[in-house]
Amino acid sequence: MHVDENWYQHGDLEYDITIDRELAEACVVGSQEAGINSKAVDYDGFPIDSGSIVMANSLDPQHRYRYVLASNNVYHDPAMTEKIAAMAVSKAHQLGRRVAVVGIGGLSGTIFRHRIELREDRIATDADDRMNRKLLSLLKSGNTADVKGYVGEYATAAKADMGMNHLSRVLGAIGDRYTGADVLGYGPVYGSGQAVVQFRLR
Repeated sequence: MHVDENWYQHGDLEYDITIDRELAEACVVGSQEAGINSKAVDYDGFPIDSGSIVMANSLDPQHRYRYVLASNNVYHDPAMTEKIAAMAVSKAHQLGRRVAVVGIGGLSGTIFRHRIELREDRIATDADDRMNRKLLSLLKSGNTADVKGYVGEYATAAKADMGMNHLSRVLGAIGDRYTGADVLGYGPVYGSGQAVVQFRLR
């Protein structure tokens, strides 16, 4: 059972997540091979974040799959983050795993600092909304160079969640197979920008 440290008033989150221990350990070794200090957490009481729990409950309600959860390390630049993600997919394939990659994070990061009624929620500023929509449009186009060319400017100007590290992780994992994306939903969460995006692969 999990209670979000910020949105506790919205209730408890039950979860049942099984970790692919073999793959997680292979990713730790692979990180070290790439010159990155990495450490596995082997502790049942380790606090899993709300995003991972909501993702697992939404995409896998029957708890059929095993997971490798990685922190959104904001200390690496996009190129290194992509390298880590590509390594993880490579290790999974070496172990004969089929892989689904899920990046968990938001878009624009400005939130309302005062209480609002949720039915009145909106993107905090028109500028944030425009920047979010431009990024989503670029993702839909499938032009990796354009996406990467914009995301740095976007992350700074829109105060993007975790510097858009989650996007770099997804792009690194899918590599040159990326052909475009479908935006399944876009909207506000207390002023911040959020979207559900499904990437298309060749």
